[in-house]
Amino acid sequence: MQIQEGTQSLHATRQLIDHARREMGRVIAGQSAVIEEVLIALLCQGHALLEGVPGIAKTLIVKTTGRLLGLGFQRVQATPDLMPADILGTTILKPGTDSFVFHSGPVFTDLLLVDEINRMPPRTQAALLECMEERQVTADGNRHTLPAWFTVFATQNPVEFEGTYPLPEAQLDRFLLKIRVAYPDEAEELKVLEMHHASTGAGILNDAQIEPIPEGLLAAARAEVRRIRIEPELYRYILAITRRTREWPTLLLGASPRAALSLMFVAQAAAAFDGRDYLVPDDVKRAVQPVLRHRVMLKPEAELEGFDADRVLTDVIAAVPVPRQ
Repeated sequence: MQIQEGTQSLHATRQLIDHARREMGRVIAGQSAVIEEVLIALLCQGHALLEGVPGIAKTLIVKTTGRLLGLGFQRVQATPDLMPADILGTTILKPGTDSFVFHSGPVFTDLLLVDEINRMPPRTQAALLECMEERQVTADGNRHTLPAWFTVFATQNPVEFEGTYPLPEAQLDRFLLKIRVAYPDEAEELKVLEMHHASTGAGILNDAQIEPIPEGLLAAARAEVRRIRIEPELYRYILAITRRTREWPTLLLGASPRAALSLMFVAQAAAAFDGRDYLVPDDVKRAVQPVLRHRVMLKPEAELEGFDADRVLTDVIAAVPVPRQ
């Protein structure tokens, strides 16, 4: 009975998820978990960091999402000489006059894809920080508001570090999710070959002619997700997990209060994916790794012993008592 009621109260969310899976499946072979987490980031109005080796469709997933949502899309290829004005915009002299006008940069869009974000110099990374947190650009003392749908999807390669600038903790904390993109399995990789062989040469994304979602559907789905019910015991469960990371023996830095908020929002979206309008402990557990893996810092000795963030977070989840329903 509860599931039927939840399905009815999540009508827009269900419609968006079904539409997205159908249309994105025409372009992306496999990667269903990645697609789900990208959609969760959008439903929570948060930014996402996609990490994976080159050639596994990270960029294609974000470009396809832009087509699917019918939103504005810009791409920035990060390089060591990229300056803040290259992404934010700059003030220029208006031709034929003695006045200056602001010429907006690629950040003034709905979906911004920043490829290889860790190749940006620290000054440019800091400039992007204000955009992600405040959704605005300050230039020459004037504030310029970014579009309401503004969302950053950034990619980084976990293998190649030469010429890169690791993102500082303050910037990592601004990402709602860190999504790990793995190699497709053999059947999915075979489908990739078949899909590209059948392409006309105009590009698989152009060939697919993605059907955008109906206007207003994303806003309606976001409102439904925010209304998902949370019992008091689950607030305490979320806090118990985040606070436990701050005293965990193998961690140098634990999760912040902002991380606890992110954990709650992502758990709500996870519940919506299961068609429920109420939260259960498994939704919180499911959200822990993508929300916290980039926000905790391991002690050097723990890394030498072979620990990584996901393994530590699994131990933290196991150590925190699950509330009785």
